[in-house]
Amino acid sequence: MTDEDTGACSFDAMASVLADRLPALIHEVETVLGWACRDFGPPASVEENSEWDFELQAVAEPDAPLEIAYDRERATVSMPRASGRVTLALTLTGSRAFAAAFTDAFPDPD
Repeated sequence: MTDEDTGACSFDAMASVLADRLPALIHEVETVLGWACRDFGPPASVEENSEWDFELQAVAEPDAPLEIAYDRERATVSMPRASGRVTLALTLTGSRAFAAAFTDAFPDPD
């Protein structure tokens, strides 16, 4: 987590899994984004006075970007099938209130 002077916070998560573990990883991303949408409304930039926003990226080996999207209405992540290793990166940004609620809802397991 980072905390800027403006009060904006960000959380970064990255995981790299083989194709058979990808559904579980996508489920984790859906859980986090679903929580954020339910508790803080639709994502939008801080400049638009939103409480939170996100960026989601996917890459398949060997360094091939994959189309990935979150459908807020269905609370699902969609992306093409991939064989081999896939890396997902999720960045959440938000207000201090968002950061506090996020750390309560998803405590660091360490």
